[in-house]
Amino acid sequence: MLTDTHTHLYSDAFDEDREQMMQRAKEAGVSRFFIPAIDSSHTQAMYELEAQYPDEVFLMMGLHPTSVKTNYKEELAHVYSQFEQRKFYAVGEIGIDLYWDKSTLDIQKIAFKEQIQLAKKYKLPIVIHCRNAFDEIFEVLETERDENLFGIFHCFTGTLEQAKRAIGFNMKLGIGGVVTFKNGKIDAFLNKIDLQHIVLETDSPYLSPVPFRGKRNESSYLELVCKKVAEIYSVAEEEIAQITTRNSKEVFGI
Repeated sequence: MLTDTHTHLYSDAFDEDREQMMQRAKEAGVSRFFIPAIDSSHTQAMYELEAQYPDEVFLMMGLHPTSVKTNYKEELAHVYSQFEQRKFYAVGEIGIDLYWDKSTLDIQKIAFKEQIQLAKKYKLPIVIHCRNAFDEIFEVLETERDENLFGIFHCFTGTLEQAKRAIGFNMKLGIGGVVTFKNGKIDAFLNKIDLQHIVLETDSPYLSPVPFRGKRNESSYLELVCKKVAEIYSVAEEEIAQITTRNSKEVFGI
């Protein structure tokens, strides 16, 4: 049994074949799908996805850093209101992204910090998006470090030193398609990280693993990620699936 800890199954990239895509994922052994939020414009699509697959789909709620704009306070208010109405399994995806827009760094930090505090209020994990922003992410995490801080460093692409530092904040490392890339770099040191700190993800429809790199990603490709991780650790794929699913249950509580 595989768990895709990060997949945007509500994306319009799947509107033409969502049912078939889900069937392929199940046939590949993926039975649990954790769904990150982006902003209020996607909330209804997330709820519709959950209604269609209530036994397999588990929702997060949060404001993605690339959606932190001048109206971020209204977007955060939307996030807070959703938590008052129903259950979620994480606050995410949240964090800092300096690839697309460095000018919003200050408000990205505010939104990140406030959402960490929201997660602590509900005793939930955070799921971190980090792009070109490890130092800034760690700076915020340091201010919030305590026994209630935990979660997943989604799509981890850092160095061994950064991996160890992330783990030091009680984060699992989300390993996806990048681990199969020739220039992905994390394959060179991943086996120096104990498997108890690893979860698997696709981030579909983004970041397809080899040999589908550059094409639409989907959750069935998680088995390719699992296969590569098994090669890196020199253990059976079944063991990787078992351990990483157990790790996901530890994070999400289900």
